[in-house]
Amino acid sequence: MKAVLIIGYVWLEKTTGAGNRMFQLIELFLKENYSITFASPAQKTENSVDLTSLNINEVAIELNASSFDDFIKNLNPDLVLFDRFMMEEQFGWRVAENCPNALRILDTEDLHSLRKTRHEKLKKHEQFSTDDLLTSDLAKREIASILRCDLSLIISSFEMDVLKNLFKIEEDLLLHLPFLLDKIDKEKIESWLSFEQREHFVFVGNFFHQPNVDAVLQLKKLWKSIRKQLPKVEVHIYGAYASQQIHQLHKPEEGFIIKGFAEDALEVVKKARVVLAPIRFGAGIKGKLTEAMVCGTPSVTTSIGAEGMRADLPWNGFVENDWNNFVDKAVELHSDKTIWEQSQKNGIEIINQLYDKIELGKAFIERIESTQQNLTEHRKQNFLGNLLQHQTLQSTKYMSKWIEEKNKD
Repeated sequence: MKAVLIIGYVWLEKTTGAGNRMFQLIELFLKENYSITFASPAQKTENSVDLTSLNINEVAIELNASSFDDFIKNLNPDLVLFDRFMMEEQFGWRVAENCPNALRILDTEDLHSLRKTRHEKLKKHEQFSTDDLLTSDLAKREIASILRCDLSLIISSFEMDVLKNLFKIEEDLLLHLPFLLDKIDKEKIESWLSFEQREHFVFVGNFFHQPNVDAVLQLKKLWKSIRKQLPKVEVHIYGAYASQQIHQLHKPEEGFIIKGFAEDALEVVKKARVVLAPIRFGAGIKGKLTEAMVCGTPSVTTSIGAEGMRADLPWNGFVENDWNNFVDKAVELHSDKTIWEQSQKNGIEIINQLYDKIELGKAFIERIESTQQNLTEHRKQNFLGNLLQHQTLQSTKYMSKWIEEKNKD
């Protein structure tokens, strides 16, 4: 049986886009009969999913501890998947040293440097350009991690372009792998509530994620103008880990309602007429917006919200960066059945053409197998990766051993 070790930045929760993404990969590995071990140095939370119920081994690991070396030697996986580049930084050199033949794959989740740089520019009221990434220290760490791995999974088509064209990363080190979703078939469409059966706007997002906090604060600013045109309509805000800042926005008399944690986000979105996502910064692709499409719920978002998600296909609603237009389109989409139904059809096309888990999963497994078969040559061609692996092994190894010794005192 083939074995995969997943090194998680956090223990998995279904309340996050990143968590759902990892569950999609796990489902694929299980389908391919991999034995899966999920290891993480993080603390569990009340929302952490019990992976043992899926026949997945759970192992708590430590940072800067040689106990990991013994653990991975004994496990001897065929493949190691790092969940975000920070885990590759911490454990990649140990994997390379103790299991040199294991395929090392990085699931980037999104380009963290892109999200952070956009946030910094937004706070300074400056225009963002992808060239700004060239001076980002975080981008240097992230690109080094991508180069050290045999393959990196890139969730957004926009980020694929940035990596290939701005950072000149060779395409054989990258795989565009967005969310892996079921096709929307006739049966699913017939199960959806109609335009008339739905009501209100909705926003769903985990509030540990800063772009979600910012989006809800922005939505509060826009709400008065929307409510003026639709006086009986409400917006329902769902999400785990809502702070006091978010709870203070709760104003039922204004139709702005903080609902808190949603046990089942899909059930919530299915009943709403429109998803609103005024996202001002971020990276990757947005689970809340594919969720909307899967539920037959049109959305209004920004160009950053829709970035890398739709190829050249028309959006599942409207993409607006001008806030006055955003308000008008939200009202229009909530009020006009013809536009709403066409937007719903657009969402079906996007999911069925770009997120088909059968096609995407097949391409991923084929890429794993072809890279494993030619691993020596593949690594030989990646000279920069070898160079970085060598330098990292030297510096990180001795820093880590020094920390480990210090911790014994």
